[in-house]
Amino acid sequence: MPTESGPNVVANEELGTPKQPRNQHSQQSGAPNSLANTRAIFGQPRLQRTKPIIWCAAIMCFIFSLVLIFFGIATLILYLSMKPRNPTFDIPNASLNVVYFDSPQYLNGEFTLLANFSNPNRRIGVRFESLNIELFYSDRLVSSQTIKPFTQRPRENRLQSVNLISSLVFLPQDVGVKLQRQVENNRVNYNARGTFKVRFNVGLIHLSYSLYSTCQIEMTSPPAGILVARQCITNR
Repeated sequence: MPTESGPNVVANEELGTPKQPRNQHSQQSGAPNSLANTRAIFGQPRLQRTKPIIWCAAIMCFIFSLVLIFFGIATLILYLSMKPRNPTFDIPNASLNVVYFDSPQYLNGEFTLLANFSNPNRRIGVRFESLNIELFYSDRLVSSQTIKPFTQRPRENRLQSVNLISSLVFLPQDVGVKLQRQVENNRVNYNARGTFKVRFNVGLIHLSYSLYSTCQIEMTSPPAGILVARQCITNR
């Protein structure tokens, strides 16, 4: 059989040689597509660039957090340096005007006390809110009175007259007999209790809490009953 001549073989080889690079190029170009298809099959999210507005928002939040932390630390240092102290409540004077019974168990009376509110802080003002004064005899509430809110400057004292009236207040028979005996002996013991809410403003810190005051009071008998002894304690 006749064989192909050399030039034909060379021509065929030259014609066949470009086919191999085309296949390689198609394989290389198909690799990214196959990778994308693989990610899509396995549910892997495609990488996306973060938008500039998100970066700006993150930077603003970071700066705001730093400012907030700075002011918080500064306020804490200010609070520790000032060391706020609790206001105090006292009764420097009182008068017992009337004590009588309509019947053996119903009390009528009039008691006036002078309340002294003190702010011991040198640099911090305080506001008193929800003030209530109650008068007890032998753990029995006989009268109460509210006081309007007010503000005190540092190192300021405030005197407030409080008139407490008892009208037909029921007392058990033994308690009524005890009160009558104390009036006859010219020594009447009362218990005054004060409840009030105080508020401090120290920089960014706003403190608000309740204080409870208790005063043991010893009076002479009416109609000119005067204060003989007292002991007041104020706690949170």
